[in-house]
Amino acid sequence: MIGAFWPGSGGFMVVMMVVTLVAMNPFQRSQRRKRSRSVEDDEEGHLIYHSGLVLKARYKVVATLGEGAFGKVVECIDTSNDDERVALKIIKNIDRYREAAMSEVEVLEQMNTLDNEKTFGCVRMLNWFDYHGHICIVFELLGLSTFDFLKENSFLPFTVEQIRHMSYQIFRAVAFLHRNKLTHTDLKPENILFVNSDYDMKYNAKMKRDERTLKNLDVKVVDFGNATYDHEHHTSVVSTRHYRAPEVILAGVEPGVLPGFFKEHLAMMERVLGPIPAQLLQKTKKRRYVHHDRLDWDEHSSSGRYVRKHCKPLKQYMSSKSSDHEQLFDLVQSMLQYDTSRRLTLEEALWHPFFHPVRKEKVSLKITKHT
Repeated sequence: MIGAFWPGSGGFMVVMMVVTLVAMNPFQRSQRRKRSRSVEDDEEGHLIYHSGLVLKARYKVVATLGEGAFGKVVECIDTSNDDERVALKIIKNIDRYREAAMSEVEVLEQMNTLDNEKTFGCVRMLNWFDYHGHICIVFELLGLSTFDFLKENSFLPFTVEQIRHMSYQIFRAVAFLHRNKLTHTDLKPENILFVNSDYDMKYNAKMKRDERTLKNLDVKVVDFGNATYDHEHHTSVVSTRHYRAPEVILAGVEPGVLPGFFKEHLAMMERVLGPIPAQLLQKTKKRRYVHHDRLDWDEHSSSGRYVRKHCKPLKQYMSSKSSDHEQLFDLVQSMLQYDTSRRLTLEEALWHPFFHPVRKEKVSLKITKHT
């Protein structure tokens, strides 16, 4: 499951690409370490760098790949390893981010040990070091995230076959983490990266536009900065609002969030998945959301009209009656059950009929390899 603190939420969270944020105190004063005068930070604690800068007499900066609250990720050349291209995560020179980075290093080291044959689709840490107060983590260089690929492809959807291969790898990777008592807590399309995002360009006659078709569907789970062990303390606010499971919304209290936000979220869930069970609503700390064991929701408000217009029952999103589509929607529905005891786990999901072609393909490859 995704964390011992929300038993049963694993399948729901993964299929919705759930994110969990660790609460930080915005008023905490951040401390920076003293360093060489030749090394500078900006006002937010990011290392000031430039193309060509060499860190630790080894990693030569090429370009910036991304940025987040934690710091920045840059592409580098490893001059000590045949000029291999790597991704370098440079953490802000701020205490709380350094501490989180060291926790991430611990998790990544354990993952490298547990998966020494590199079979479970989690990004590999190659090295780490402290650069004048900035924890720097060296990773294998991967391609675009699934979100960025969709964005650059005009948000044309992945095909069912692509979804089959990608989701099987993601489920397998996260199930591996769960077996080892680890919770990712930050699963989202931005944290699923293609190993290689090279593509062919083809014309899509139906959409009347060019479409990028991936050459390789291998993906890896990245960003373990918020990963936790099952035995550790967990906050009551788990997963991002966009993918949050209903039992998490109803149980958690998040400061600074408008009350109507989660009510709209729950209303959309009901529209897609059906009424929220009374026994689940009865457990909520948010009593203002419930009236007579039903979600207290004004369907005739502007928000209500929007939900009715843009949301519909899950099966109505099927664009085909093919067996592949039927199996895909059956899998999704099984993983989005309100009742956590009936919700399909990731281990169970891997044996769903939707993934039979992938399992069959893997068996064939093993037989071919040993003949």
